[in-house]
Amino acid sequence: MTIPAPHGGTLVNRVLSGDEARSAEQTASNLKKAPIGERVQADLELIAIGGLSPLTGFMGQADYRAVVEEMRLANGLPWTIPVVLDVDAETGKSLENGERLALVDDGGQVAAVLTVDDVYSFDAKNEARKVYRTDEDAHPGVAAVYARGEMLVSGPVDVLRLPEHDFPELRLKPAETRAAFAEKGWQTVVGFQTRNPIHRAHEYLQKVALEIVDGLLVHPLVGATKSDDIPADVRIRCYKALLENYYPKDRTLLSLLPAAMRYAGPREAIFHALMRKNYGCSHFIVGRDHAGVGSYYGTYDAQKIFAEFDPAALGITPLMFENSFYCRACEGMASNKTCPHDGDSRVILSGTQVREMLARGEEPPHEFTRSEVARVLIESMRR
Repeated sequence: MTIPAPHGGTLVNRVLSGDEARSAEQTASNLKKAPIGERVQADLELIAIGGLSPLTGFMGQADYRAVVEEMRLANGLPWTIPVVLDVDAETGKSLENGERLALVDDGGQVAAVLTVDDVYSFDAKNEARKVYRTDEDAHPGVAAVYARGEMLVSGPVDVLRLPEHDFPELRLKPAETRAAFAEKGWQTVVGFQTRNPIHRAHEYLQKVALEIVDGLLVHPLVGATKSDDIPADVRIRCYKALLENYYPKDRTLLSLLPAAMRYAGPREAIFHALMRKNYGCSHFIVGRDHAGVGSYYGTYDAQKIFAEFDPAALGITPLMFENSFYCRACEGMASNKTCPHDGDSRVILSGTQVREMLARGEEPPHEFTRSEVARVLIESMRR
């Protein structure tokens, strides 16, 4: 096995540079403008750098409907999450095919120019039910769908500037992670998605996976998340502390994914895997309740969905793990597959229990999380 080709075969690059960028920026001053929020900006950045290959812009009606109803693009390529640009009804009705539209970021700058090829309405409740398996607005992904403007606009984008971020040295583009893997001589790479600090169970999954591949890409998502999720800068300090002390430096790479969370459970597991394929991963870890929220999805639904796709069409191998924990009787990390002991021997804490301990300045048990990570979290809660 070797590093897979990008999804669809070609790594997309929609970032203009030099004279092209300057010319587009001058032209943009005379175009109609559409503001884009944090989530659309994240999608725009990923389109621009190839993280959402083969997309060259926001989805048209045929792709949108195929994704919502069939979990595929109109050409049959697996795809599970709509990537769309919304506008208000007045703007949508004023646009014509072939017209160019300036996309303005939350800082008031033109981030990209889109060439319109489709303007269409959409059924928000139908999308919610199909993609998120619920139409309740208590679900954060559904709430984001309901908050869109009334119409969707599609077309290829030319990106004038990428957002400025903290930790730029960790924000490797897909072409850069692929180059890093090649330089390291890695032919097989496992990607790990997280929006939380890594505790001992996560570490266990990663290291088991690392036994069968050449390298590990720790690839935390740092785009928009729920308000009660741990901030990205705190999480990054946790990742750095952990990788510095407990991972082989020559077999591990930390990079950040500028995506927004959808909390779409099973469908988002496929979406996350395809993005990691574009970054060069041959394998992808899928654990318990991947990309879940609340009780909307079954514990292992995000693993079961992979059976609905042709493995060759996905082009990335899922590594599926059961819930892991430290067993005092086994004296090591284990799962239901490997541990015969009852719950009293197992060190398992809920998120609420962990937050309460950290708030009191207490470190959770060493069997649950590394002290270096706990100290970063305790310090952040005292700010």
